[in-house]
Amino acid sequence: MKNNSINTLVRKNILELQPYVSFRDHNEFNAPVMLDANESPFGECNRYPDSTQKTLRKRLAELKNVSPSQIAIGNGSDELIDLIIKIFCEPKKDAILMMNPSFAMYGFYAAINENKVLKLDLDDNFEIIKNDFLETAADPSLKVFFLCSPNNPTGNSIDDIEFYLQNFNGIVVVDEAYIEFSGKKSSLELLDQYSNLIVLQTFSKAWGFAGARVGMAYASSEIIGFINTVKAPYNVNVLSQELIIKTLNDEKRLQENVSRILEERTWLQQQFEGIACISKVFSTDANFFLIKMENVDSVYTRMLEEEILTSRRDPAIPGCIRINVGNREENEKLINLLKGI
Repeated sequence: MKNNSINTLVRKNILELQPYVSFRDHNEFNAPVMLDANESPFGECNRYPDSTQKTLRKRLAELKNVSPSQIAIGNGSDELIDLIIKIFCEPKKDAILMMNPSFAMYGFYAAINENKVLKLDLDDNFEIIKNDFLETAADPSLKVFFLCSPNNPTGNSIDDIEFYLQNFNGIVVVDEAYIEFSGKKSSLELLDQYSNLIVLQTFSKAWGFAGARVGMAYASSEIIGFINTVKAPYNVNVLSQELIIKTLNDEKRLQENVSRILEERTWLQQQFEGIACISKVFSTDANFFLIKMENVDSVYTRMLEEEILTSRRDPAIPGCIRINVGNREENEKLINLLKGI
């Protein structure tokens, strides 16, 4: 897609929208007396956070080898998903495309915005059927394709991302929430080639900061400009920003987290073998397993009785439960229960 074609995808009212600009965040001061924002002069967290998240974006740009202007920070990836739909999809007119099954929030935010949701049913291996994609993608109402890789809840990575970028006449959002567990290359390396690409990543999974609610969108400076225009001011609180910036300076943290989770994932995979109530464990590139149970009702009920919380995917995926990797104590409790069923 040509760079000058992005504006043709953006809603007209968004093109004309003037962003909220914090005077403080767009100017440099040495020792300002802050009497501009009706804040309290007292307290440990009494000042509004940097609405542009410039320090965090600068550090991420260094790590990801992109420009800070190619990064938008969200209150979790969920906020960014919502904003992307609002920017590109006219309510009651445009549609999004998503895989089926996949992350339900794509369809949720589309429904809130009164957009139609078209779904691509995956094959038995949870792969996209390319001919089905080409046929569905021809629908002129489609503006955004959400492609989750590794996919939630199936766990598998989607190959040949460039095929979808080349054959979709809209925005392709590659959601890489679980990319660190996959050993696959990120689609970030494609940003300079495809102006219609947005890559989502998060601090909620491999980094272990789900409670901080910090997600990132990587795209062209033009798309990021629209996201920053539409987003709420001060959308990421100062405590989360400071926590993430501090963490990014600890280069070993991510490696250690991923290594420990992959070790537990391997251990769980081995333990699942031979358990009578398990009929299939699907291959995974994420920090969870999709597992088909012989009697999903009784297995799920039994786990709930022992307060082992999992994600039931049946009946959408018949007989299946999604179980994420815990620590060794949690994993042993899960395995001991399953062996006893």
